[in-house]
Amino acid sequence: MTQIRKVPASAGADWLVTGFRLLRRSPLGLGTLGMLFGLLGLVANLALQRSVELAMVLQFALILLGPLLLAGMVYAAREVEAGRPATPGHLLRGMQEGKAPRLLATLLPQIAAVMLLMVLLFALIGPSGIESMAETLQKLQGQAQPDPALVSELPLRRMMLWLLIAIVVGVLTGFFTFTALPDMMFTERGAFAAMGASFRACLRNLPAMLVFFVLLAIAVVVLQVLVLLIAAIVGSVAGLFAAEIVVQLVVPAVLMPAITGAMYIAWKQMLGDGEGHSGAAAPPAFHGIEA
Repeated sequence: MTQIRKVPASAGADWLVTGFRLLRRSPLGLGTLGMLFGLLGLVANLALQRSVELAMVLQFALILLGPLLLAGMVYAAREVEAGRPATPGHLLRGMQEGKAPRLLATLLPQIAAVMLLMVLLFALIGPSGIESMAETLQKLQGQAQPDPALVSELPLRRMMLWLLIAIVVGVLTGFFTFTALPDMMFTERGAFAAMGASFRACLRNLPAMLVFFVLLAIAVVVLQVLVLLIAAIVGSVAGLFAAEIVVQLVVPAVLMPAITGAMYIAWKQMLGDGEGHSGAAAPPAFHGIEA
């Protein structure tokens, strides 16, 4: 039976802080891995200007590569914590040792979530309502000042309800993969066992998860503002294309190492060896879901 430890709510802050601390310890190594991740997204976006079909193929490939690349960055976080350098080759670590199939299985909860949200969208708004909403939004995009009459035509209450459901479903979906990637990278646990343990661990430590997500949202907003300011300066000197490159590369160069580092530390505290938090003793083990 998988041992799940109970951690305090403050652990959520510790995960994120330690993720940024690992990045500060290896800004070039981990930053390069995050930048490579962003470069793939940039290539897919640039392809959209040439061919929609090519862009869709690249986006699909990026989705498939996502779990493998994230697992590689989790591995790099452990290397940095152990005092070893992070290298670009770590991005491919998830494709080695036969772990790729189980890592790719983490896409299943995301696929299920998308299908569920599509069904709910059709149930709440209906096919004709979705078509009408798309036409209204297209008209609003072409207006400098939105027409209140057009806005009143939108099913705002049902849209907000669907958005709220989408946020809840997205968070719960994330629970299945939050510690599953490091669990599969550093143990021989299978995909479904790792995702089940991850979901139970996140539910068991819901206060810590909420603290983590709130602080992560704040960090994302602050980082986006800072990067946009830098991009504006770069854009005034080198043009809009250079500014776009700055945004596409700098944001993932900071966020991806911090998030994957936090995932690794969270796994250590809740499911791993328990030494991933700042000098605190390992919390007592917990088996299953506590009532």
